[in-house]
Amino acid sequence: MSMWIPTEHEKYGVVLAGFRGTVQHGLPLEIGDTVQILEKCEGWYRGFVLKNPNAKGIFPCCYIHLKNAHIKNKGQFETVVPSEDSVITEMTSTLRDWGAMWKQLFVKNEGDLFNRLWHVMNEILDLRRQVLVGHLTHDRMRDVKQHITARLDWGNEQLGLDLVPRREFSMVDPDDISVTELYRLMEHRHRKKETPAPVSTHHLFVHLKSLMSSNLGEELEVFFFIYDSRENRPLSERFFVKLNKNGLPKFPEKTERQCTLFVDLGSSDLRKDVYIVVHIIRIGRMGAGEKKNLCNVQYRRPFGCAVVSIADLLTADSKDDHLLKVYACNTESDWSQIHDNIIKKVNSRYNLSGSNTGLAVALQLLHGDIEQLRREYMVLFTRGVSITKKLGFSDVIMPGEMRNDLYMTLEKGEFEKGGKSVARNVEITIYALDADGQILKGFVAVGSGEPGGDEYHTFVLYHNNSPRWAEQIKLPIPVDMFRGSHVRFEFRHCSTKDKGEKKLFGFSFVPLMQEDGRTLPDGTHELIVHKCEENANLQDCSRYLKLPFSKSNLPGNNQTVKGTKESLWITSFLCSTKLTQNGDMLDLLKWRAHPERISDSLSKLKEIDGSEIVKFLQDTLDTLFGILDESSQRYALKVFDCLVHIINLLQDSKFQHFKPVMDTYIESHFAGALSYRDLIKVLKWYVDRIIDADRQEHIQQVLKATEYIFKYIVQSRRLFALATGGQNEEEFRCCMHELFMSIRFFLSQENKSMRPITHTQAVFLQSFPAVYNELLKLFTVREVATFVRETLGSLPTASQPDCPLEAVKLHCIAKTVDSQLYTNPDSRCVLLPVVLRLLQAHMQEQRDLVMCAHILTCMLSLLKKDDTDSSSSEEVDLIVESVLAVLLRTILEVANRPQPAGPTLRPQVQDVTGEFVSCLLALLRHMKDKHYQQLLQRFTSKEDLRDFLLHIFTVFRILIRPEMFPKDWTVMRLVTNNIIITTVLYLSDALRKNFLSEKFDYKVWDSYFCLSVIFINQTCLQLETFSASKKKKILEKYGDMRVMMGCEIFSMWQNLGEHKLNFIPAMIGPFLEVTLVPQPDLRNVMIPIFHDMMDWEQRRSGNFKQVEAKLIDKLDSLMSEGKGDETYRELFNSILLKKIERETWRESGISLIATVTRLMERLLDYRDCMKLGEVDGKKIGCTVSLLNFYKTELNKEEMYIRYIHKLYDLHLKAQNYTEASYTLLLYDELLEWSERPLREFLSYPMQSEWQRKEYLHLTIIQNFDRGKCWENGILLCRELADQYESYYDYRNLSKMRMMEASFYDKIMDQQRLEPEFFRVGFYGKKFPFFLRNKEFVCRGHDYERLEAFQQRMLNEFPHAIAMQHANQPDQTIYQAEAQYLQIYAVTPIPDSQDVLQRDGVPDNIKSFYKVNHIWRFRYDRPFHKGTKDKENEFKSLWVERTTLTLVQSLPGISRWFEVERRELVEVSPLENAIEVIENKNLQLRTLITQCQTRQMQNINPLTMCLNGVIDAAVNGGLARYQEAFFVKDYIMNHPEDGDKIGRLRELMFEQAHILEFGLTVHEKFVPQDMRPLHKKLVDQFHLMKSSLGIQEFPAYVRASPIHFTNGSPRVGRNSAPNIMSPDGGARVVSRRRSDTLQVHRPLSYPAVNRYSSSSLSSQASNEVSNITGHSESSDEVFNMQPSPSTSSLSSNHSASPNVSSSAPSSARGSPQLSDKHKHPRENCLSPRDRPCSAVYPNPMEPTQRPVPHPAGDSSLPRSDPNISSPDKGSPARTTRSQSPVSTSRSPQKTSVPPFTPSPTECQSTGLVSNSPVLSGSYSSGISSLSRCSVSEASGTENTPTDHVLPNSASSGSDELIRRENKTPPPYSIHERNNPRRQVPLPPSLSLPPNVDAPPIPPKPHQIRRQDTEPRRPEQFPRPRPIPRKVSQL
Repeated sequence: MSMWIPTEHEKYGVVLAGFRGTVQHGLPLEIGDTVQILEKCEGWYRGFVLKNPNAKGIFPCCYIHLKNAHIKNKGQFETVVPSEDSVITEMTSTLRDWGAMWKQLFVKNEGDLFNRLWHVMNEILDLRRQVLVGHLTHDRMRDVKQHITARLDWGNEQLGLDLVPRREFSMVDPDDISVTELYRLMEHRHRKKETPAPVSTHHLFVHLKSLMSSNLGEELEVFFFIYDSRENRPLSERFFVKLNKNGLPKFPEKTERQCTLFVDLGSSDLRKDVYIVVHIIRIGRMGAGEKKNLCNVQYRRPFGCAVVSIADLLTADSKDDHLLKVYACNTESDWSQIHDNIIKKVNSRYNLSGSNTGLAVALQLLHGDIEQLRREYMVLFTRGVSITKKLGFSDVIMPGEMRNDLYMTLEKGEFEKGGKSVARNVEITIYALDADGQILKGFVAVGSGEPGGDEYHTFVLYHNNSPRWAEQIKLPIPVDMFRGSHVRFEFRHCSTKDKGEKKLFGFSFVPLMQEDGRTLPDGTHELIVHKCEENANLQDCSRYLKLPFSKSNLPGNNQTVKGTKESLWITSFLCSTKLTQNGDMLDLLKWRAHPERISDSLSKLKEIDGSEIVKFLQDTLDTLFGILDESSQRYALKVFDCLVHIINLLQDSKFQHFKPVMDTYIESHFAGALSYRDLIKVLKWYVDRIIDADRQEHIQQVLKATEYIFKYIVQSRRLFALATGGQNEEEFRCCMHELFMSIRFFLSQENKSMRPITHTQAVFLQSFPAVYNELLKLFTVREVATFVRETLGSLPTASQPDCPLEAVKLHCIAKTVDSQLYTNPDSRCVLLPVVLRLLQAHMQEQRDLVMCAHILTCMLSLLKKDDTDSSSSEEVDLIVESVLAVLLRTILEVANRPQPAGPTLRPQVQDVTGEFVSCLLALLRHMKDKHYQQLLQRFTSKEDLRDFLLHIFTVFRILIRPEMFPKDWTVMRLVTNNIIITTVLYLSDALRKNFLSEKFDYKVWDSYFCLSVIFINQTCLQLETFSASKKKKILEKYGDMRVMMGCEIFSMWQNLGEHKLNFIPAMIGPFLEVTLVPQPDLRNVMIPIFHDMMDWEQRRSGNFKQVEAKLIDKLDSLMSEGKGDETYRELFNSILLKKIERETWRESGISLIATVTRLMERLLDYRDCMKLGEVDGKKIGCTVSLLNFYKTELNKEEMYIRYIHKLYDLHLKAQNYTEASYTLLLYDELLEWSERPLREFLSYPMQSEWQRKEYLHLTIIQNFDRGKCWENGILLCRELADQYESYYDYRNLSKMRMMEASFYDKIMDQQRLEPEFFRVGFYGKKFPFFLRNKEFVCRGHDYERLEAFQQRMLNEFPHAIAMQHANQPDQTIYQAEAQYLQIYAVTPIPDSQDVLQRDGVPDNIKSFYKVNHIWRFRYDRPFHKGTKDKENEFKSLWVERTTLTLVQSLPGISRWFEVERRELVEVSPLENAIEVIENKNLQLRTLITQCQTRQMQNINPLTMCLNGVIDAAVNGGLARYQEAFFVKDYIMNHPEDGDKIGRLRELMFEQAHILEFGLTVHEKFVPQDMRPLHKKLVDQFHLMKSSLGIQEFPAYVRASPIHFTNGSPRVGRNSAPNIMSPDGGARVVSRRRSDTLQVHRPLSYPAVNRYSSSSLSSQASNEVSNITGHSESSDEVFNMQPSPSTSSLSSNHSASPNVSSSAPSSARGSPQLSDKHKHPRENCLSPRDRPCSAVYPNPMEPTQRPVPHPAGDSSLPRSDPNISSPDKGSPARTTRSQSPVSTSRSPQKTSVPPFTPSPTECQSTGLVSNSPVLSGSYSSGISSLSRCSVSEASGTENTPTDHVLPNSASSGSDELIRRENKTPPPYSIHERNNPRRQVPLPPSLSLPPNVDAPPIPPKPHQIRRQDTEPRRPEQFPRPRPIPRKVSQL
């Protein structure tokens, strides 16, 4: 069997194909992964992927491409570095990092950056391939790498990644360079984009496309040139393009003939008055419209001109072509000035050559030198482009530039007619001829773009004897052919007759060079026109060359030629680097020929133009040193001055590039071996006379040239030594020493009253450092260093700080440190003291800090990291001793200096700070143990040491600041932190030794701890936030520095001993912040410190209240910042509990730890919730939990108030205005109506307590108004009005009363939707702590149904599983690691019975009390007990009723509150049946009332309800009840149910009576098309009566009148009439007291609709329902389930009102949810199996009854059948069949209509309903029994007989008492104590005592027994309270 063998060379590879790793121990691989190989065996490797080194496995060899690599730390912990180009390595790793981030960009929808990064990544990959192939040239490789790094930096910047320090495109390892150098690299890369180098050279690219014109037909010549309109002269040569007859380039294949580059334009040329001028010449007939001549003679004739300003190109898009308009002359003689006329817009001299004529040209300005352009626009130069030069030299003359161009411009001519009657047509032919008279071939150039020719023909101006051409030609004649050459101009008349021949009539000529060697002078020359009519006379040039050529050169006696009228004017201009027109220069160069002129020539040299001197620089220098060698005694001083002039001439920016020429001359051509003596002597002579000289300017010029003077001296001495074998060495050294002595003496002179000496000293110091390198060629390093030290040391030290010499001194020091001399260690030890002395002085005075930083940077960059020699160590020690302290002070002052307002000054200050910081870090990095020991030993006193430690700790805190470096300088920050922690480890020993025990110093220790804490909490050290690759690199290089510092903190803390008490509780917060850092090792080290603090605090105070208080305060702020996690909570708890096990104060310690742990749980939940985007119930619930915790357990009032306002803001954001009001009331209750001043807090200003409470009241009132909770707002208005009244503030009192009145109006006039309520259970351990395994009741939003609520909850908890049943979950669900939601609807049980049971209170008022201040809720679940009768299931149908009691009433400070208690009762089948029929009867009454009062928009709801009840009854509905409960067996077996059976019988008769009256009303309003249905209903009703055995109704039923809810004979309290018959007639019916036990009260109709959110959907539901009747079996009824949100849209027969409010059962859970929310273990029920009762609210509670009042209680004893007693639950919410339209009428205008009996009965039976209609279709009560919500069984109850409320106040208790005497926290307005105000009964509510009511049938709830359930004692004994103060509510 083969063995696994460790690999030797196969160490690193790249995965070529994906490997799934399905084999045993296989390692999954992806394409592109890099792997490190450990072992090999038979075609398999074993190793790991570099991005996950912990997972090791095997993989096939063939899947890996091996690469060369270097191995570090070979062995078990070896690391592999690929041995490839560093740029390739960086590219690979960077692209991997970008890949993941690039995908995230897509997820975040950042499409623009996503696409740009995609293109850049592809571009980098292409470039990477080019580099890997290795076929690139060196220059191309350099360009590619530069391009790659630029793209990498761009991507890193866009993605917010780190800036990479680079040198020559390669990444730099921070350990391999000094910190100062690292800083410079980072700074350079950071600022290179911000400060682009200014470009001084510009170029214009021109590409002629075509000439578009309609009248072409001849060839054209186009000339471009740049023209300066300010000086009226061309700036460049001409660019010449030939076009064919179609206006296109004649040679399209030769792009260099179409494109040109106007080069060397200066920045001053980019002006608005500099133009591109285009002249167009046609070649053809003399006249454009002439017929074609037979002889075909071609003439050059003007065609047109175009101009464009260069300044326009700076703003135009460079890629767009320009279409230039072409203009023609009006008069041909103005052709030479046409461009000027166009520029100056002299419109009378030119016009458009044609409307369609235009020149298409591409123009583009390019910037930079020509070599840069060749690199950037390689294609342009490769394809071909001609170069058009500037006239004259460019702004910067480059050495080696060879030009010899003579430009001639033909300006004008003057000619005689020559015997002609008209003027001549003159054409000039130009030839260049050599000395022998031979034509120079190809040297007559019209312009660039076309090759030069042998001759040139000017254009012809028709009949013009004074033509003006202004045509320019170039004669590029070589230098050696210039002497003897001349130019000849031949003049011909071009006749348009005689076959168009050209007749010669004269000539002119001009020689190019004069006899003395000077060329033709620049300027205008008037040439003589010599007569000549024969070409033969011009063959021999020697004949005419003897003639005069220019009138200016004629002798004075030659008047004949002078008087001639014919002349030719030309302008010449020479641009040559070899020829000169200056005679003085020629005289100097030929000094040997005229020795007597030497003195004059030397004197005139300074007057010669600099360009002439640099052209002949070598020749001039040879001349000067030649004169010096031969006549040193006579001319030494003048030669020296000339040499100084030339040297300083090269300082000019125009000629600075000639310095290398002079350097080359010195090294290679200079031969003055004896010159050094004269140079030294003259230089010393000048230096010695500095002090006495009155004028210093010339001496300063000499000193400026010191560098090159020393170069000549040194080179001369070297030549002499070489020639003589080193003779006269001592003499030379002696001269040099004497020279330096003179210099030192001159430098030592202090400036007394004469300023020039100081200036001269400064001039010398500026040039002195350049001498060092020259001296090193002849002297040793130490000798030169001594020269420099003594010279610099001779400078006066007593200078004034503002003296300019001080700045120059520092500049000299800087150049010295930068010089090659200083880099030598031998010279550094000599120069360092003087450098440090000057540097220290400037830094102490805070002068020239930028230069100081530069000097210090250069000094420290020379120190090598690994230097171990003594000289390096001494150097570090010397720098530490001199500048460390002052460097710390400087950083402190610069960093804390207030920054000026100007934004431009900030970068400089930042640069200085960064430079000094890098110097400090570099110095500390070089310090070893020895240096620290020496540093600490130098402190003579503890105070000095203390100050030093405070300074350095403070500076370290500055270095750690985020703004210290740019955010992407992570490399620099890590280096900084590494140096800081190393230094702190050294200094901590000094802290322990010197500042403990009796020498303890709190300030130093506090500074140390603060630094340590800030260090650990730095963003750049939080490795958890970095990518895996970045984290790995940091850990490999530096380790986790947080853990190192944490261990050091713990060690130092342990050393403190009893001094720990000084840091308790101050350091609790900082240490807590450290422990919250998510690093396990750091937490394990730091958490035990809290035990230590508790122990020491316990010793000192006997408790640790301070520790607890500080921990709690800091935890809130730190965790809200995102720090801490669940792991920390567990670790904190476990570590501290273990630590205190053996402590005597263990119990109190456990209590503290438990409190802090619980607070962490809530804070973590709060933070997690706040991360969510929108406000939801989870956020609010979590805030409520935390708020209660601060109030009840911690009693932290300030934190409590802060979270009150956070909760308030959440409610406002969610538009929960009522909850927001309740929340703000919590703070309001903490305040009193006092004048106590309150400090500024949160958003509140400094104000009195009364003012703040007033503001809170007004804010709360406003929010109650927005939340339509006006009843609560009224109470606050009253309290605020009382305050205004007590202060006599009647203005505000009036406003408050008006606001209160407006609230009353809104209560009566505005519609309020009644919310639905839902019970929510949160089960499972994955829920937040405040929800886990708890159940809540939630107040739904407006219009929110169960399905919408369920979906909202599932959106808030996306991982939750919806439970599909309503049973209580078992322990497996409670302990599951999941989230389970159980949701169903519940019905509120209102507590405000005193209001709800009054008959005279409108529904608008009652609706508020039905859904506000609700503590208890219920839901019903039907089930079968015993054997189920298949024939009649109602016999065994029971209802399980659950009542939930909350910890707070709804609404409150939250939309949901936790359930405190559950109560369970069972309702028998008989009681269930009674409730069902009662509910159906009330529903019918309501619909009939609405129909009578015309509140219905149509009659369909009543039709559907009647149809549902009658049809079900006919088909056996009510008969099922008879079979079940009226049979003898049931009566015998249940004798106790006798009264209930009787009650059921009465209800059945009552239902029949209501149906009969309903049919009567229906008949009146039914539309014509529904008459057949009405008739069917009447027929079925008679069948129903017969099936029930009813022939006529009982007497008490027949005799009953019909009454309404507001049925007292009072004038219009409500909008509806009190009593109304089907016929519309009405009569007043009075009520009278009854002395019987049973009071029969009229059934009544509500006058005003009550709306709920669910009523809006019922109309649609009713309209779509099938109005035809169908019989249903009980099984079918039981299985039918309505839709929760639409009430009845899911079936033709929906649930009855009772069904709507019954609770879910185990078999029928919540409404069906989407499959994604269902758990597989849950039973997925079908719609027919789902429960229906919990989904809908119960429309009414017929079993409710009024609360009996004690003796003497005068409150109204009326009851509302819709309202239950406190024990029985609450009425359900209702829905209506019509849209919610509220009606209101003034009581004064409403009359009581009379009552008219029903047409069907002599005396109509009272059909009464006090409950609004339910949503859903209207089936009978029996057909819906299986889905009903059944009320508890009840018996009859006694009702008080007093019906009149006296005017005395109610005398009830001051506070409402909850069950079990449990007083809730004051979250609700109605739970406060308040003395009751007497409320007299309004006259409209009083009853006339003399009117008796007729006998009435009893209401359902009045015959129920009231002993079925215990009652809360005296719960609602009074009418609605009207308290005076909120605090007493």
